[in-house]
Amino acid sequence: MKKKIIQFLYITVFLATLSSCNYGAYEMFKTPKDYQFDTPPTNDTVAYILQPFDVIDFKLYANEGFKLIDLSALTEANTTMSNGVAGVNYLIENDGRVKLPILGYVPIAGKSIKEAEAYLEEKYARYYKKPFARIKVLNRRVTVFPGGMSGNGQGRAKVITLKNENTSLLEVLGEVGGPTAMSKVKRVKVIRGDLSNPQVFLFDLSTIEGVKQADIILQNNDIVYVEPIIKPVRQFVGDVAPIVSLLTSTITLIVVLNSVAK
Repeated sequence: MKKKIIQFLYITVFLATLSSCNYGAYEMFKTPKDYQFDTPPTNDTVAYILQPFDVIDFKLYANEGFKLIDLSALTEANTTMSNGVAGVNYLIENDGRVKLPILGYVPIAGKSIKEAEAYLEEKYARYYKKPFARIKVLNRRVTVFPGGMSGNGQGRAKVITLKNENTSLLEVLGEVGGPTAMSKVKRVKVIRGDLSNPQVFLFDLSTIEGVKQADIILQNNDIVYVEPIIKPVRQFVGDVAPIVSLLTSTITLIVVLNSVAK
C-alpha cells in the first residue's frame, strides 16, 4: 500500500515539473535584453499612405465643394449613407489602382490622402468646374493585445477599426478596456510594417513622462502588445492544483478500498 502511495507522489512531482516548463509559454513578441528598439516618429511627420486593398469612401464636389456630385448614379460600387449624403466605397486593387466613375482605373496607392485628393481633383477638372475631392479609408485597423486575461481565462485581444486619422496609442488601449492587473504597462510594444522586418517601438506607460513619450499616432495594421506579468508561483499553483486534487482523490479511494478489503 505504501509503495503505491509513494508511486503516486512521484507521478505528482513529475507532472508538476512538466507544468513548470510552460511558464511564459503564452508570451508573444519576445525580444532579447539587448534588443535595439526603433525611435518612434513624431506625429507631425506621419501621413497615412494609401495601400492596395484599402477600402475608401470617395466623395466628389463641384464648385469648390458647393455641390455634391452623385457618384452612386455613375457607378456600381457599394454605397453608404452618411447624414443623408450618399457615399461610394471603392477598393484599391492589388496593383495600386482604383476604378472610379468617368476616369476608370487610376493609380493612387503610394500617395498620402491629401496627395490622392489633389491628384483626383486634377483629373476630374476636365469634367467638372473646380472639383473638390474627399477620401476616407474605411478599413484601417490595428490589433491590440492588452496583456493578461479576462475573468474566464480567455485572452482579451481585439482588432480595432481606426475611425480617425489621428488615433493615438492611449485611445486604442482605452477602447479595449485598458490594461489589467496582469499587464506590464512598463513594456508596451508597437510593431509596425512588414513582419519579416518590422519596426518595433517600446513605451513605458507607468509614468507621466513615459506617457509623453508615447504620444504616437497609430497606423494601419499596427500591432499593440502589452507584455503580461509572469507570476511563476501563481501559475504553478493553478497548473498543479487539478493534478494534486485528482491524485489525492485516487489515493483516498485506494485507502478506503484497502480498508474494506481487510
